[in-house]
Amino acid sequence: MHDPESPASREEAQLLPDEWLKVKTVPGNGNLSPGVYYPTGTGSKRSRSHRHGASRRTRRRAILKNGECNILKSRISQRRLRFLQDMFTTLVDAQWRWTLLVFTLSFILSWLGFALIWWLIAFTHGDLELDHLPPMQESNGWKPCVFNIFDFTSCFLFSIETQHTIGYGARTTTEECPEAIFIMCLQSIVGVMIQAFMVGIVFAKMTRPKHRTQTLLFSKHAVVCQRDGELSLMFRVGDLRKSHIIGASVRAQLIRSRTTKEGELLSHYQTELELNADGCDSNLFFIWPITMVHRINANSPFYGVSAADVLQEKFEIVVILEGTIESTGQTTQARSSYTTSEIMWGHRFVPLVTYNRERQGYEVDYSKFEETTQVDTPLCSAKELDEFYGNQADRRSIESTEHLVLKMPERPARPDSPAPPPKAEQKNGDFTVTL
Repeated sequence: MHDPESPASREEAQLLPDEWLKVKTVPGNGNLSPGVYYPTGTGSKRSRSHRHGASRRTRRRAILKNGECNILKSRISQRRLRFLQDMFTTLVDAQWRWTLLVFTLSFILSWLGFALIWWLIAFTHGDLELDHLPPMQESNGWKPCVFNIFDFTSCFLFSIETQHTIGYGARTTTEECPEAIFIMCLQSIVGVMIQAFMVGIVFAKMTRPKHRTQTLLFSKHAVVCQRDGELSLMFRVGDLRKSHIIGASVRAQLIRSRTTKEGELLSHYQTELELNADGCDSNLFFIWPITMVHRINANSPFYGVSAADVLQEKFEIVVILEGTIESTGQTTQARSSYTTSEIMWGHRFVPLVTYNRERQGYEVDYSKFEETTQVDTPLCSAKELDEFYGNQADRRSIESTEHLVLKMPERPARPDSPAPPPKAEQKNGDFTVTL
């Protein structure tokens, strides 16, 4: 248990403003995040006004939790023309109902269009006259452009048979009309092109790498706690499938406003955050869920941010997972984001990978993927923490080596032996000398 009267606690309290001296942990409810310390004081000289039970400010998202970009584009000149020039990508990006509608209309309209052409050929040649219909052709010796054509319905059926090379054998072209031979060749070519185009679109939509991201997980919250003596921002990533992501890498970008030296306000300034995992860089051997760590040091944009600042600042952390799908060889990208209301200060993710002796393998319990545990964490910024520990370097070295002291058994003193040297004992943080 954390002793508030211990020397370490008294030293840590010197780093906190007055209103944080009476902090307490607020249990989780609808508005407050568990493990985050909220001030209870109401000092009039504070620059930020906090009150117990106040909810955090929420920020508009650029990236939604499911990875979709929350971007609306308007007032694009010649928008329809630009999208029609890249029809294939437009149909692949379109919703399934529009793709299926275009798929159906492309065949129906092509059938109807060529049926009208076949009807015009038969009409201009005189094949639709009463004396030249199929029952009368053998008696009067009339040779039509296409056998067994009675009306537009017959032309429509012949159009379908020609485009898809069905060939029932009842309707065939003759050498009587050269234009009929040309249209038959043209429709065969157009039919193959339409089929190849539409099958390619449907196949591209079904095999898009975007669907692979449905089985790539990001933790709903990011946590801030100490790791190896440094404040660290952490979040967790996981993969539900057995087929792995090859060459997986994770990036994180901070989006917040920034004012330049010239006074220009950059409302959506992006800053790259340095990430690592288990002593490695952001390139992962992604076989089980991994906790990504951003160390809050002098190179971090969060170096001067404390627990109180997180409540009031407006920023968004966008995390991106990229890699190659093992089964298809396609590159995929999964995205998510964290706002200030989704950062839990003073929490740590619980382990979820254990070895199962019965199944002879490592087991990942995804029911613990979002689970965190509360840990003691300084409420000040990493900058203030470094400044404090820098002034207390000697004291830290004493405390860090305290547990290395070994107690040796005492030998009985001989009568002629000299008196033993004085011993140093530590009681409640103060040293006393025993002679």
